Amino acid sequence: MVNTEVEQKIGVSTAVTPSLLNRYEAKYLIPFSMIGPIVEFIKPYCSYDKYSALSEDRFYKVNSLYFDTPDYLFLHQRIYKAEKRFNMRIRSYGDHPVMPYFFEIKQRLGDIIRKIRAKIDDPDYAELFNRSGVEIRDGEDQKNELHRELFYRTASKYNAAPVVLVQYRRQAFFSTCDDYARVTFDIDIHAMEKRSYDPVPEKGKIFRCSTGFDGERNVILELKCFKDSVPSWMIDLIRAFQLQRRGFSKYSTCLQNVFDRKTQDQLLSYNPSRCASFFRG
Repeated sequence: MVNTEVEQKIGVSTAVTPSLLNRYEAKYLIPFSMIGPIVEFIKPYCSYDKYSALSEDRFYKVNSLYFDTPDYLFLHQRIYKAEKRFNMRIRSYGDHPVMPYFFEIKQRLGDIIRKIRAKIDDPDYAELFNRSGVEIRDGEDQKNELHRELFYRTASKYNAAPVVLVQYRRQAFFSTCDDYARVTFDIDIHAMEKRSYDPVPEKGKIFRCSTGFDGERNVILELKCFKDSVPSWMIDLIRAFQLQRRGFSKYSTCLQNVFDRKTQDQLLSYNPSRCASFFRG
């Protein structure tokens, strides 16, 4: 249920995440019961993003279709905590997504995240993954076109393709007193194996991820801001709730859940060159 008293004091932000952004990110696993007190704490500084504002319970569904190489290079870079790593995904929203979709590349260098995002409204976008080159279209948003072309080029360079679709429910806020700061709560993580390029969940195939969390601490809280400007209220929030930062990857957690649901024979045929590392506890 929505806390109406809190609702009356929190506005709606018209801010959007820039298409190219260098930011600091910190993740925390918290119990569901902590969401309300944290929302109460941040309300003087933040407003709901436009998607949360439109939702009755302030949560909306996000779908991320993650790519990887045939030998799971991106996954292993994450597992072994490579200082320089990245992931690729196509993002959509809702149980029955409609275009536009979004190409996203997230590059990590230490604590700094560089996120590149391109809006996709071409219904034939999937066919371009099988072509040798992608042209930048005249008359379009040139920055968006460059980011779109970069996604195709990176997928081709690494021979990367869809592996798993991750779905979760998100409640999100933008700061109203900083150039860029964002707070998100992600719950109800679901996943399914997905090899096609459409970021659309399939009923009967998608399942709830049950492993990878810390008991009742099954809500992913993320604090995001410009890399050189951490708001003082965000620091106060961390201290007030004694938040303990920890790494958490939706991609690796959900892919492990997909692997866990397969029999050993299925898993060996799924990727024989990389199975041993998952069988080792």
